[in-house]
Amino acid sequence: MEKGQTGPPTARGKLIGLDVGERRIGVAVSDENRVVALPECVIERRSIDEDVRALCELARAKGSDRFIVGLPLRLDGSHGPEADDATEFARMLAQQPGIHVEMADERLSTKQAERHLIHSGVRRRRRRRVVDKMAAQIILQNYLDSRQAETGKISE
Repeated sequence: MEKGQTGPPTARGKLIGLDVGERRIGVAVSDENRVVALPECVIERRSIDEDVRALCELARAKGSDRFIVGLPLRLDGSHGPEADDATEFARMLAQQPGIHVEMADERLSTKQAERHLIHSGVRRRRRRRVVDKMAAQIILQNYLDSRQAETGKISE
């Protein structure tokens, strides 16, 4: 495979969804058929090199080479500093050999995750520990659902 490929993923295999924040990266992983996204973990940010290395190791462990990185656009669709940071992170990740990266709109995913956790009765302290991986799950599930709607099939 070529180094740093980006673009649409192939038809099979797990996808990894990322909610890239300033201090943490929420991670979700799809099933093999790319129907369901499940929350996986939260990675505490250290440096971009260490973060990318940790994600590549996770991808190998999960048997995946495909990342869907959340793009936090403003409500009007414009790019702000957070979107620029996420784009730069995705660019660095895509430079790794054999890694494929795609961006997906993630407007309000963290708010949606917080609302779901509050509605479920999760205490504030626990919410802080899981909200990022729940946001990653929402990003990845929205991506999977949109691909299913486009193709009319469960997997591409």
